[in-house]
Amino acid sequence: MSTVSVVIPCYKYGHFLADCVRSVLDEQEGLDVRVLIIDDASPDDSAQAAHALAAADPRIEVRVHEKNQGHIATYNEGLLEWADGDYVVLLSADDRLVPGALVRAAALLDAHPEAGFCYGRPLRFQHGGPLPKARTRSTGSVVYPGQWWLERRFQEATGCITSPEVVVRTSLQRKVGGYDPALPHAGDIEMWMRLAAHADVGYIQGADQAFYRVHGNNMSTTDFGGQLDDLRQRLVAFDAVLDKCADLLPRADRLSAAVHTRLARFALRRAYRAYDRGRTDVVPVDELVAFAGECLPGYEKLPEYRALRRRQRIGARTMPYLQPLVLSAVADRGREWLWWQSWKRRGI
Repeated sequence: MSTVSVVIPCYKYGHFLADCVRSVLDEQEGLDVRVLIIDDASPDDSAQAAHALAAADPRIEVRVHEKNQGHIATYNEGLLEWADGDYVVLLSADDRLVPGALVRAAALLDAHPEAGFCYGRPLRFQHGGPLPKARTRSTGSVVYPGQWWLERRFQEATGCITSPEVVVRTSLQRKVGGYDPALPHAGDIEMWMRLAAHADVGYIQGADQAFYRVHGNNMSTTDFGGQLDDLRQRLVAFDAVLDKCADLLPRADRLSAAVHTRLARFALRRAYRAYDRGRTDVVPVDELVAFAGECLPGYEKLPEYRALRRRQRIGARTMPYLQPLVLSAVADRGREWLWWQSWKRRGI
């Protein structure tokens, strides 16, 4: 029987703990699962909620920090100091697993020792709303060569994983180390890429694997300044992988060129779309252009920069009215639709 160690970091999320833990211990039949809840000095009653759960189930352990150590240190404490199962999961206290998720993941990793971690489709749900209906029957699985999967990330300059849907082989987690404190907002994507540099990547098809709660406290960026910070964090994360795993990446120069070009194009696209949408008063256009220059000398040759200059000549006030007549704006809307459709289908 496979053993799974589940680390649940908690900060002021004690009211979510019972549901989170229930999804781990009561809905994953056939596995030996243990849980560690780490309360990071929550100022509310989260620690008491954790201790109450542990008192009712010997499979649950609790650690409570006297002083707040931050999420990265808390993650690494559980992953590197405590976890000793065959596989390890990092699950935020406000998220939960889909029934059978760990069973499906363990079966894939048991059958494919070359796979260092596996993931599946997460279901997002709005805080305060009902859980969406989850698919619990897998239609199969696939194992991607780690180098191929990693190259896809560099080509697209984005991640394809939320986080709670991932199960990692504990021996590999210890080998590659923990989350990087220098990447407080992009540590996840850097971690998955670092793992993929050392092993292959499994993907569970058909079934959903986790529920990801969307609310105002998520570590995600939705404002326009935050989107620029997101691009910067991604650049640091990809560069960190290139630095840490250089000896494992025979085409590191090619990967570096691909991701720097892609991020420059992302920045310029966000800049020119501000003209299409009449948002130049809130979108940091000049900073986005400067970021493109940091990523890629010669960014002025990119089609996105030419599109931006065209809009700047037309003017911020006039462009929203002329958008239907500008070919690149029409094509952009088509690309957005195709992009979303492809990501829904692929999950990679």
